[in-house]
Amino acid sequence: MIDPRALVSPQAQLAADVSVGPFSIIGADVCIGARTRIESHVVLGGPMSMGADNHIFPFAALGGPPQDKKYKGEPTRLEIGDRNVFRESCTINRGTTHDKGVTRIGHDNLFMAYAHVAHDCQIGNLTVFANCAALGGHVEVGDWVIIGGLSAVHQFAKIGAHAFLGGGTILSRDVPPYVMVNGNPAVPHSINSEGLKRRGFSEEQIRNIRDAYRILYRSDLKLTEALARLEILAQSHAEIRPFVDFIHASNRSLVR
Repeated sequence: MIDPRALVSPQAQLAADVSVGPFSIIGADVCIGARTRIESHVVLGGPMSMGADNHIFPFAALGGPPQDKKYKGEPTRLEIGDRNVFRESCTINRGTTHDKGVTRIGHDNLFMAYAHVAHDCQIGNLTVFANCAALGGHVEVGDWVIIGGLSAVHQFAKIGAHAFLGGGTILSRDVPPYVMVNGNPAVPHSINSEGLKRRGFSEEQIRNIRDAYRILYRSDLKLTEALARLEILAQSHAEIRPFVDFIHASNRSLVR
């Protein structure tokens, strides 16, 4: 299932049913899981590991060295889970020794054409990166996040689960879970209610999340005052707890 025109290192480890298209290059220290499909003209560098049922389209380059001037060739890693799709010309870089040493991507993510994930980023599950969405280094992205096309995220920013970045967003601060932002610079607009409905959140849960959003963004309270009220709400509504915990953990300040 490996095209004779592909170049695969003898040190690479590929499951028996991995397919590799013509003119693709797979380097040493690359481990590819079962049923993964690698189309033509793909470049995979290492050290990197990839789980099962991934699909990589032409001209994607995964596992290359970080674009960091401090990087001196250390053996950092890229770790990718299962059932991810990397469309044409995606670029995913390995980590650096100045952080975790590894870039991680979870399961069931879609990276559309020209999406970029820089060194040391930590990506959850079930995310969507639209065309030309780009992350700087050390960014954290929670589950179910959608990042619109032509968006850019500053290094060290965090994006909470179920958040939504509209197309063309320029983000330099943290986005709490459930929140929709857009613009340059990014500003909050509402909660991702339609996405939450699709993922099985009840009307009551969505209403509680909307109330939490209003406390943080529409009440004119100081952040400490808003947090005090949100803590009370989180005690009786579990869906608010991730919202509150994220705010406590934010260190780049929130989009507000």
